[in-house]
This record gives sequence, C-alpha cells and structure tokens, in this order.
Amino acid sequence: MGGEVIHALRDVSLQINTGECVAVMGPSGSGKSTLMNLIGALDVPTRGDLVVGGLNLSHQESDTLAGFRNHTIGFVFQQFNLLPRTSALENVKLPLFYSREPEPDDANARAIECLELVGLSDRMDHDPTQLSGGQQQRVAIARALANKPSVILADEPTGALDTKTSVEILDLFRKLNDSGITVIVVTHDPEVAAVTNRNLLFRDGRIVDDLGTGHG
Repeated sequence: MGGEVIHALRDVSLQINTGECVAVMGPSGSGKSTLMNLIGALDVPTRGDLVVGGLNLSHQESDTLAGFRNHTIGFVFQQFNLLPRTSALENVKLPLFYSREPEPDDANARAIECLELVGLSDRMDHDPTQLSGGQQQRVAIARALANKPSVILADEPTGALDTKTSVEILDLFRKLNDSGITVIVVTHDPEVAAVTNRNLLFRDGRIVDDLGTGHG
C-alpha cells in the first residue's frame, strides 16, 4: 500500500517431512497464513522454490496447481466453510465432484467412509444447522479427507470450539497423522501446538524458532 513493499515471508527455508505433525505459530501478521497458502498452492512465491511431493509449485500452470490442490491437499478452516442447506454427506462429496474421477456410487461410498472415520455415521443426513460446532468441524475434516490427500492443512481448526471439543478434534488429527498423513496446523493455542511433534515459530515473515516437542 502506498508504494511500500511488504514481505509476508522472507528468507524462509524449511523442510517438512512426510508424516510429520507440525504447528505453525506466531503473532498476527507474522506470515503463518501466507505459508499455508503457499503450501496449499493458493498462492505462489515471488522468489525461490516451493516443492511439495516432488512438484515445484513455483513454476506450474494454474490447471496443474488446481489438480495438485484437489489430490494432494486437504483444507480445514476455523469457520468450517460448509454449505449451509446441504447434508453432511453432500458436503463431504463436494471435492469428489470437482475431481470428476469417481463414479457417483464410488463418491457416495467414499463420503460415507470419511464420515464414519470421523465418527459421524449417524449424522450423514443432517445439515450444518442441525450439528454442533464440533460435529461441523468433523464434517469439514471428512470433506478434507475425501480425495485421500497426503497433506492436511488446518487453519486454527479449534478456534471456534470449546475446550472439550477441541481436545476431541486434536485427537482426531493425531489419529490421521498416525495413519501417515502429514498434518500442518496454524494455531495461536499452545495446547494445540503441544500435541504436534514440531513447532515452527514465525515473526515478521521469518522463522525464529523450530522446535521438536517430543510428541509423535
């Protein structure tokens, strides 16, 4: 703004290994969300290389990036971002519709499988207004799992939840991580960070600390 260049991230060099569970922490404006947007191919870096699963995201066409997002990344947001007048089952099937690969019966079976995985097999026909906050977040996680991603990106996934529900959601993330999925969580909450096995601390667009927590 006003001709001033703001570097959301600068001189950031890191490697996140397959199967890690990582918390990205730092004050507002430190670069956390920008990092997530880059890893999820929602944005591209102005300089440097960004390689996820062998694909250099810095030099790809938009169609390639869209395919990468759909097949490699599962997104989970603080506000759930569910379609309000659509059942849990239909919400979870949405990414499968965009991938255009599974047959309708296969998409239905996959969505049911994902809802069972997050413990919502008895809520498939409920729309979000009939679900608690924790149940809505479980639907959002099931939706993120629909295309069998290798990486889950979660932005403040417990920010809108009470303490007990947050613990349940964090336990679910741990189980997903134990199954081999790489989990990267943006959070302000030390309790969320405590269940991961690595904490990245950002400040002013730089990594100022990279700590193993001893978990995992």
